[in-house]
Amino acid sequence: MADRSTNAWYPTAAYLYVLHLDGPALAWEYLRRHPGYRRDWLRRRPRPDLAQAWGLRLLEDPALDARDAHPIWFPDHDTVLQLYPDADPLPNAAVFEFWRIPGHKQLTHDGKRLVLVSRGLRYRVRLVLAPGLAEGMPYLYAVRACLTPRASYRTILAELDKLVTEDGFAPAAVARSRPTPSALLELHTLQALDATLAGASLRETAAGVFGAEAVAAGWYTDGGLRSRVRRLVRRGQSLMRGGYRRLTQID
Repeated sequence: MADRSTNAWYPTAAYLYVLHLDGPALAWEYLRRHPGYRRDWLRRRPRPDLAQAWGLRLLEDPALDARDAHPIWFPDHDTVLQLYPDADPLPNAAVFEFWRIPGHKQLTHDGKRLVLVSRGLRYRVRLVLAPGLAEGMPYLYAVRACLTPRASYRTILAELDKLVTEDGFAPAAVARSRPTPSALLELHTLQALDATLAGASLRETAAGVFGAEAVAAGWYTDGGLRSRVRRLVRRGQSLMRGGYRRLTQID
């Protein structure tokens, strides 16, 4: 077995950020690994219409992981908050104040709208600003009509709660609970997918994901570890080849 310990995909620590990604951010991690998408990114200038085929409004640089990239999905995920001017505001109505929004902010114009992504240590919120909305104006949140309005309201409330910080202060360090099984699954899947794309064998992949000791102790022809790694690779390839759309609610 070749020594893969110097490969970029080998250290699991490089994937720890995946544990805190939401659905749209995870979808980007799978899409940006797709060889076809990477080719389309390279030829994006002569073909500006390529983005929608991948479920995006604009092509995003696949070299950027979800910590730095802010892909704009088409259609919008349910967690996207839409802000519009309030045509009939109350006397004490809250007003839109860009710089009072907590977190690191990035603005992108997708050709129709201004999209604001606010990111903090414990959250990522995506907002769409209507063309008529300006600083100091009373505003409201818009909700698309649907067959399950209660679920939409709960989703919006959860997103709004992310923006509530004590006196606007973001702590330097945040205590986190143990990763959930689903979060660990995504971490292992992405690491296994990267190993496969780099040409690693299943056994080499297992050594990077679960450790050389686990491989030495449990690698058999029909053993559980081998089957587990094979499932991770298949899952990663499936998500990369289109399954990522489920994470963004495109399909």
